[in-house]
Amino acid sequence: MVTADEIRRNLDAVRENLAAAAAVSGRKPDEIALMGVTKFQPAESILAAFERGLGLFGENRIQERESKSAALAGIQAEWHMIGTLQRNKARRALAMFDCIQSVGDITLAETLERIIGENPEETGFATPYPVMVEVNVSGEYTKQGVAPEKCFALIDGIAVKCPRVEIRGLMTIGPLTDDEHKMRDSFRTLRELREEAKKRFDFSMRHLSMGMSADYAAAIMEGSTMIRVGTAIFGARDKRL
Repeated sequence: MVTADEIRRNLDAVRENLAAAAAVSGRKPDEIALMGVTKFQPAESILAAFERGLGLFGENRIQERESKSAALAGIQAEWHMIGTLQRNKARRALAMFDCIQSVGDITLAETLERIIGENPEETGFATPYPVMVEVNVSGEYTKQGVAPEKCFALIDGIAVKCPRVEIRGLMTIGPLTDDEHKMRDSFRTLRELREEAKKRFDFSMRHLSMGMSADYAAAIMEGSTMIRVGTAIFGARDKRL
């Protein structure tokens, strides 16, 4: 496991790289939120990052977030669900996360809408609840999300059928490649989709959640407002956890 000191140094380095990429693209670093991705990372590592000022975290699996909840009960942080969410786990996700970024079909949005509407005074779920629409811009079959050409239809469906769900932006996972041109093309596609969506719909669409440890600089160059960084902060994942 990476030590707390290493995590602090890694986090500082990521922040420096974020600032450099922002400067090259004529942006301010505070326009870009840094999320620590905690998949397969122990609570001790998350606490080390929190103590270094990181207050936004993303988790891929409901069970893993639940397993760490007791150890992390003392920290005030924002948590996003960034992995595939099965509808039968939607209620648990709503209870544990401040935002669900992985909404890629209308049935999941409708499930969230239904649960949020049940006894809102008792459940305490935020209304409207923030989500992001996940788009599979790379077209890779291993990735989740709506196809780019179906993105606007999904946004429209959520707007019409799910008034308790608020779309805060778009999310994607970049292509598995070392080719920076392909990375940037992919991220540019998501940015252009958001620009068109803002024209068509009455949403702020504030966020473009794109860019991970291997490609966040390219994502920032193409307008990312939120990068999701795991390995570059926490080191290699220990899949035994």
